[in-house]
Amino acid sequence: MKRLEGKISIITGAAQGIGLATALKFAREGSTVIICDVKQAAVDEALKLCQAEGAVAVGFVMDVTQREMVDAVVAQVKERFGRIDVLVNNAGITQDARLQKMTLEQFDRVIDVNLRGVFHCAQAVADTMTAQGSGVILNASSVVGIYGNFGQTNYAASKFGVIGFTKTWSRELGPKGVRVNAVAPGFISTPILGTIPDKVIQEMEHRVPLRRLGQPEEIANVYAFLASDEASYINGAVIEVSGGMSV
Repeated sequence: MKRLEGKISIITGAAQGIGLATALKFAREGSTVIICDVKQAAVDEALKLCQAEGAVAVGFVMDVTQREMVDAVVAQVKERFGRIDVLVNNAGITQDARLQKMTLEQFDRVIDVNLRGVFHCAQAVADTMTAQGSGVILNASSVVGIYGNFGQTNYAASKFGVIGFTKTWSRELGPKGVRVNAVAPGFISTPILGTIPDKVIQEMEHRVPLRRLGQPEEIANVYAFLASDEASYINGAVIEVSGGMSV
């Protein structure tokens, strides 16, 4: 039997990078995959890829900062499938600048997507999960949320905040059978790195004891494990997947 057989999984930011790798991994593991992202064309492409894996997959254009959109998607998923088993809060952005140069717009936008968006999605599914007595919420943090990073005041704050969400919700929802965990990726090879010069990439690789960047699939594998019943006693954890860069 596949690891996520029969589970209904909502994945935000699912059209590229770690989100797409996670959607495909969940599809291969037998989950019904609900793909959510902000661009229709990207959602459609991700949908095709998941369906090619033999999975039931449904796509929605959804902006996690818009609560009405989030509530509407969750309501449609519940109406169609009758339950929601997994939420992967993957959607996130960066708008980097040093403290003295960061605009209020840059600060607010990152907090809105990376922190408020996670809150919106988790709150939208929590009643359904607690009512059915089971569920898993997985939040995307980052090593930057644990250790900070130059030029990322807003991103570090949002990812540290996500850890606070995880610790709190694991206490609140755990007694109702809902597990909440976070994954903190290190340097991962995704489209977000496309604008970074090769020299900087090499410096990033040198900071990792494994001497390479991680692949999106390596994060997706951890999400799939945490979403599965194999992780049934893991709750409130922050799992760093960074190749040992913080050692």
